Amino acid sequence: MNIASFFEDIKFNDEKPALSLLLETDFSKEIRIVFKEGQTMEDHQAPFAIIVHIVEGIIDFGVSGEVRRLDSGHILSLKPHEVHNLTAIVDSVVRLTLSKTDSVKRVKEVL
Repeated sequence: MNIASFFEDIKFNDEKPALSLLLETDFSKEIRIVFKEGQTMEDHQAPFAIIVHIVEGIIDFGVSGEVRRLDSGHILSLKPHEVHNLTAIVDSVVRLTLSKTDSVKRVKEVL
């Protein structure tokens, strides 16, 4: 059994969202992305399906030319290659679930 917490050891980065790999399983990678108010992830896409969960805060999530305001508890899934972006309206904690075959390095490059 592996245990991780989305709320322990949160460290904000003044320059860009902060990313931490919290848990790696046989089928996924669970990543925490911590946003300070106003920080963004510009348009990008993933080669595999992803799940995004707003653990805490408020995020404007853009996909296919539409922006949806998501707050704590919202969860969404995206198909491979869907272009999307995120903007933190307030300080926020986001869970990103990647396929085991996807790369954390790829996500870091988006930041």
